[in-house]
Amino acid sequence: MALTTLDAKTALVVIDLQRGIVALPTAHPTAEVVQRAALLTEAFRRHGLPVVLVNVAGGAPGRADQTGPKGDFPAGFADLMPELNQQPSDHVVTKRTWGAFTNTDLQAYLQQQGVTQVVLLGVATSIGVESTARFAHELGLNLTLVVDAMTDMNLDAHNNTLARIFPRIGETGTTQEVLDLLERTHA
Repeated sequence: MALTTLDAKTALVVIDLQRGIVALPTAHPTAEVVQRAALLTEAFRRHGLPVVLVNVAGGAPGRADQTGPKGDFPAGFADLMPELNQQPSDHVVTKRTWGAFTNTDLQAYLQQQGVTQVVLLGVATSIGVESTARFAHELGLNLTLVVDAMTDMNLDAHNNTLARIFPRIGETGTTQEVLDLLERTHA
């Protein structure tokens, strides 16, 4: 579905744009993802809309065929990228699972702010972004997924999420489309 509107109370949620994740090999250059995220964080702040910066500081316990890190990550791994220009008004969510809602205060924060729509971006498309998007959709939030401000460690997984998952749970658009719509609807 093409991008149609932004609700009066829309929040920007930035997933895992942090030193340890951005340093990983990805399908698209993370510098471009971070640059687009920085443009969006500044625009949302300028319009007085909530900005949520999410990082991951550890892996969830449990067995899996493909194992990732368990427990705490190394020092500095969870540091948010400086380009995001974290502000005191930003809400920071630190997670230990793929999705930003599980065992965090994200849902309560969004409800407290009266948020009805979430604009979502970050790394990795098929992991943290998709998990957070699915949960937001199940909560009944409207979703906008910024397709040029996300990437994945696996191009096939990224493309699958963009083509098969996101159109079923939200609207997709580019950074520029979101910025243009933000200017038109929140001027």
